[in-house]
Amino acid sequence: MTANPASQPTPGQSTPSQPAPGAHIELESLPNLRDIGGYPITGGGRVRTGVLYRSAALSRLSPADADALQRRDIRTIFDFRTEVERTAQPDVVPDGMHVVLADVLADAASAAPDEMLEAIKDPLRASQLLAGDQTAAIFDETYRQIVSSDSALAAYRSFFTDIADPANRPALFHCTSGKDRTGWAAAALLLLLGVDEADVFHDYELTNQYLPRSAAAMIKKFTDGGGDPSTLTPVLGVDPKYLRAALTEMTSRFGSITGYFRDGLGMEDDAQDTLRAALTA
Repeated sequence: MTANPASQPTPGQSTPSQPAPGAHIELESLPNLRDIGGYPITGGGRVRTGVLYRSAALSRLSPADADALQRRDIRTIFDFRTEVERTAQPDVVPDGMHVVLADVLADAASAAPDEMLEAIKDPLRASQLLAGDQTAAIFDETYRQIVSSDSALAAYRSFFTDIADPANRPALFHCTSGKDRTGWAAAALLLLLGVDEADVFHDYELTNQYLPRSAAAMIKKFTDGGGDPSTLTPVLGVDPKYLRAALTEMTSRFGSITGYFRDGLGMEDDAQDTLRAALTA
């Protein structure tokens, strides 16, 4: 799915004062970093900028890039990863920032997409894991869990409730690669705020531009080890059919985006209105 050309600027297009919605923030040690603001809202207005950022994990954050985050006045970091992921690659947390742990897949047998990311260190294992149609099945099931499992609902309830409080903003949220658990958080929020669905899919798919660029060395090592680089596509990118599966699960379980926030996350209409007021202008 592509973005609505009437409402969506060219990706990367910017002015000195107002970058285009979804523009990549270039920090060498923090992949897939962007402000989720700037998107137009149906009926008028835009999502606020400088308030909420999404990224991959901060496990390789350099001192210079930590300073860059501090200059954006980020107060809170929301970490959607499992305990296993956090232990293996703990975040580097800049001074003055508070971390909130919100383990989306705590109920799942595994954090499958990011286990795939770990598996590509071994080209043979990756080729076996990513063979045939099983990759699509794994991602499809993971996205359904992201929407409706008990741990996911608890994690996203904490996240959305916390970011409504100005004391916790500006904030940054992430998982390991910043594309699946993070992608759903961004998509659900943008839909609630009134962003056109085409623009929501556009924001989701920007990962396909941003994440592979930061993984060039990983891809080369994989290829040099005898791996087929085409098998990395589902690991280093996103597919709109997975977000569509999440939306189908949401509609089936909760009826609509407002039903998801109300019945799934326990955020009544007034809490949803507070979130909209905080993040739109």
